[in-house]
Amino acid sequence: MPAKPLKVLSVIPPMTQLNTPYPSTAYLTGFLRSRGFTAVQEDLALALVLRLFAPDGLRALRGCIQDLPAQQRTPRVQAFDRAYERYLATIEPAVAFLQGRDPSIAHRIAGRHFLPEGSRFAPLEAYVDDEGGDPLAWAFGALGVTDRARHFATLYLDDVADVLREAVDARFEFVRYAESLAQSQATFEPLAQALAAAENLVDRTLRELTLEAVRRHAPDVVLISAPFPGNVYGAFRIAQAIKAHDASIVTVLGGGFVNTELRELAEPRVFDYFDYVTLDDGERPLLALLEHLQGQRPQERLVRTFLRGAEGVRYIDAKEPDIPFAEAGTPTWDGLPLDRYLSLLDMLNPMHRLWSDARWNKLTVAHGCYWKKCSFCDVSLDYISRYEAVAATTLVDRIEAIIAETGQTGFHFVDEAAPPKALKALAAELQRRNRAISWWGNIRFEKSFTPDLCLELADSGCIAVSGGLEVASDRLLKLMQKGVSVEQVARVTQAFTEAGILVHAYLMYGFPTQSVQDTVDALEYVRQLFAAGCIQSGFFHRFACTVHSPVGLHPEQFGVRLKPLPQVTFAKNDVGFIDPVGVDHDALGVALNKALYNYMHGIGLEQDVRSWFSGRVPKTTVSRHFIERAVRG
Repeated sequence: MPAKPLKVLSVIPPMTQLNTPYPSTAYLTGFLRSRGFTAVQEDLALALVLRLFAPDGLRALRGCIQDLPAQQRTPRVQAFDRAYERYLATIEPAVAFLQGRDPSIAHRIAGRHFLPEGSRFAPLEAYVDDEGGDPLAWAFGALGVTDRARHFATLYLDDVADVLREAVDARFEFVRYAESLAQSQATFEPLAQALAAAENLVDRTLRELTLEAVRRHAPDVVLISAPFPGNVYGAFRIAQAIKAHDASIVTVLGGGFVNTELRELAEPRVFDYFDYVTLDDGERPLLALLEHLQGQRPQERLVRTFLRGAEGVRYIDAKEPDIPFAEAGTPTWDGLPLDRYLSLLDMLNPMHRLWSDARWNKLTVAHGCYWKKCSFCDVSLDYISRYEAVAATTLVDRIEAIIAETGQTGFHFVDEAAPPKALKALAAELQRRNRAISWWGNIRFEKSFTPDLCLELADSGCIAVSGGLEVASDRLLKLMQKGVSVEQVARVTQAFTEAGILVHAYLMYGFPTQSVQDTVDALEYVRQLFAAGCIQSGFFHRFACTVHSPVGLHPEQFGVRLKPLPQVTFAKNDVGFIDPVGVDHDALGVALNKALYNYMHGIGLEQDVRSWFSGRVPKTTVSRHFIERAVRG
């Protein structure tokens, strides 16, 4: 008797990005369809925002405000309430403009007499010049009406989000929604309490959207991908709604958060919401699970799967090989509302804006990382350690299939670090087929990226790259096993810049044994890189020691001692450590981020780096012309 066909719904939970779909469901849906399954997908993160940031959503928000005692209405909430009618009249045009559906309204938005302006607009006044001129002329020039309007409309949405946060749900964020409930939480209790609490407007709206999707698709199995801690609360709320509606629907949890933090899952209450939790790449575990649900495979032959048994949580792994990357199929965006994503402009820097502005087809050049040595990285986990490349012909076949489906030629390669050899082959294949695209992605700043290769990549459509400089200190880069030097980074980034490719640098502070002097010197290197035009954008991350990284696995090799972790039954990732150097990195981080923000806007590049620090710090030991000489050399 043939197995009953299963319909699989893959869901993106809130919150990820608003400008483009997170690719996990696209990958899984494309793969399952290639194997003959009926597979569909929904972006409930986007749906939630579009439902809340609409006239009916604002009416519901105002109802919540009116239910608040007067003493709980913050200044932002009161300002929104006073300007409520203007918000109600402008929310639809503003959202439609950010979706690209109503470009003509840009002139009214740019004039700053159309949208109500809350506290998010206040920093604009910092850009007014001495003669009281246009505060953003330096960023947009005389012809930048559309960009100007997009920036103002983004600030407007941020204002409304602030009101939602202060009047309805203090955890609400466009990206890191309620992440503290999940990130490195040793116990499930905080999340359990939040899920047991009465629904607020955000929860209720997400439940309604979930049930609408279930009724629309009538799935047998729902896959919920939680790539980040900021997706976990939403993922559990979605599963909670599904189980209350129809407990026979099988719910499965996977994604980057699970793969990183739930590897030692021992909490039975998770399975009140999810029937199964899978680890690492989803293709093989899902094939095994679907075969099991169809009666074609015993439970003991599941792959990398947690479930609840009579004795508690069980982990079953038949250790079957993963689906080769070349056979994983082409991701599909079919079913996702590509014309409804919001092209936001929250940062004026031309490189930084790529993460939130425009819709990009997300694709992977190679699985894993070809370097996989960095001591701060989770190199012991599958998504880093298992490196697999595909032929350039296969990659361009996928690119062409996606263009045919979406009609859009912009690609963001989401690799840990795209290999230079693979990118060179990609450029050659695109040229051979005379295929024009735009693309950007993450790389390592290694010497293989010669000026000639950078020009080839630019000719193939490369508009930007991002890469890890981390702590700009040769001593610390060696300790990190980055395999690069500051001098090398200068030359490589200069080659990209001269080829017309924007460069973003990932930066880090607080690495083991990093001193105040190291930090000051690192900022001086960064200042010089900006001043020389080698990089156009950057972001400082505070170093976090994880249990899966070389620092977490062998702390003695890095001169630190790990703090003991509590008994873990839920999430395990970040681990505290004792660094004998004893630097107050939090205080230094404020200065680093302030300096970087200004550097990205072309401000303060000639100032002594010590001026950014509130306390007394040592003078830099870096030659003032170090980067200039490195580039020339």
